[in-house]
Amino acid sequence: MDIKNLNEVPSFITVDGSEIRELLAHRNSAIRNQSLAEARIPVGGATLEHFHPVCEEIYYITQGVGRMRIEGELRDVKVGDAIAIPPGQKHKIWNVGGEILHLLCCCAPGYEHADTIITEV
Repeated sequence: MDIKNLNEVPSFITVDGSEIRELLAHRNSAIRNQSLAEARIPVGGATLEHFHPVCEEIYYITQGVGRMRIEGELRDVKVGDAIAIPPGQKHKIWNVGGEILHLLCCCAPGYEHADTIITEV
């Protein structure tokens, strides 16, 4: 049985600049076809705009407020919002609040650095 606690998994920085704590993925569990991670974006921070050629992604906001852009469409997001990001769609999220923005990132297939294409400098 694989059970991982958010406070016990190490963080790392992804290609888009996010600080991620990978909870379950092929690197640390029996999971093979998806991944679940928590991302944290500091106050005033943002990811680099990017897309994933292969994986589809779901963001789920658990703390803070943000602004999400997918393929030019801009929306404010808050706690409880789930955001669908299809493969190939350019996306970026900003922390526009006064506290760290926390979001769960679900990827299928699982997250890989090689599947992240940065579209801004």
